[in-house]
Amino acid sequence: MLTKELIGQIAEATGLSKKKTEHLLSTSNAILRETLMAGRAVQLQGLGALEIKQKNARTIVHPRTGERTEVPSKSQLVFRPVANLKDELKNI
Repeated sequence: MLTKELIGQIAEATGLSKKKTEHLLSTSNAILRETLMAGRAVQLQGLGALEIKQKNARTIVHPRTGERTEVPSKSQLVFRPVANLKDELKNI
């Protein structure tokens, strides 16, 4: 789904104008981004949780040449769906 489609569906469901809905969505995204960058998880009720986790540095081996390479640690955005959403996904 594209952002414009999401804005249209939210505007239709809530009765808000598309312009107000777009502003609401962009403000929500900015707040979510700030919260994640501050190191805090974001719980989205009925959907799941977003959080930034640190992935440790590791050594990888090229399967053909056997050459070892160091991969540095990095931050990674992780989404954990709620249990009932996981169950619904199993039935698709």
